Amino acid sequence: MSSVTVTVPATTANIGPGFDCIGAAFSLYNQFQFTKNPEADTDLTITVTGTEAHRIKGDGSNLLYQAFTHLYHHLDKTPPKIAIDIKLGVPLARGLGSSATAIVGGLVAANTLAGQPLSTVEIMELAIDIEGHPDNVVPALLGNCQLSVGEAKDWEICPIPWHPDIIPVVAIPNFELSTEEARSVLPKTLPCGDAIYNIARMGLLIRALESGNGQWLRKAMADKLHQPYRQGLIDGYEFVQECALNAGAYGMVISGAGPTLLALTSHEQIQGVENAMKNAWAQLEITADVRSLAIDTQGVKVEMP
Repeated sequence: MSSVTVTVPATTANIGPGFDCIGAAFSLYNQFQFTKNPEADTDLTITVTGTEAHRIKGDGSNLLYQAFTHLYHHLDKTPPKIAIDIKLGVPLARGLGSSATAIVGGLVAANTLAGQPLSTVEIMELAIDIEGHPDNVVPALLGNCQLSVGEAKDWEICPIPWHPDIIPVVAIPNFELSTEEARSVLPKTLPCGDAIYNIARMGLLIRALESGNGQWLRKAMADKLHQPYRQGLIDGYEFVQECALNAGAYGMVISGAGPTLLALTSHEQIQGVENAMKNAWAQLEITADVRSLAIDTQGVKVEMP
């Protein structure tokens, strides 16, 4: 096999109280085509199309290529000379798992071109090792909403049914927030009461997502572990949240590390919630791409000629 195309969905992580353990795959995608290029003068050629194509590194430091070569080195094999064509659909550094798409895409492409020596579970473990936590890479690989519990080489992955009446609306602003900066503001310790607060809402969140109970969602999407500390890094957070809730959203959370904001709502309130979030940021002179998405149920997709 000389070529493979891998399509990986965007993801959201945390969903309020599910910090570093719950993630869901969305209907927004990056596509990566890998073609062996044995006659090339260089080991790597990268071409990129998409809105932020100019920001993608074209050398060996590219995360997609690093994940690709990581799997070959894991197998004690030499990576082939490769040409990579990237089609960007997931915004960079916005809290929608762009790095997870690169990690999963590179690993799955390498495994395919190497003859599929590794199982899905083994690829997942490599992806978690590279990313450092499972909440984005697991749903990017498997699709749907996933709860990841465990530690290195000892993971339990539990699918969480997502009720079709719950619609995710993402508001993606035209500014960035790095994961490193978002993690830097988190406290080292928490009061016992805050831990109990999150544990209770975590259980309720799982039940709310699978049942579609909007009243439960309104309560379950709050947390005291990360959002109170991160929201100050996102201009207009409180105003956008107020407008989303007034328009009928069940709740609003920070998607991943942010700055994208995720509202969950009903079919009937989609348009109102979209308009409210977009207009709220516009009043603060911030441009945002606001859209409703669906849950991706397949995860990574592999096409071979």
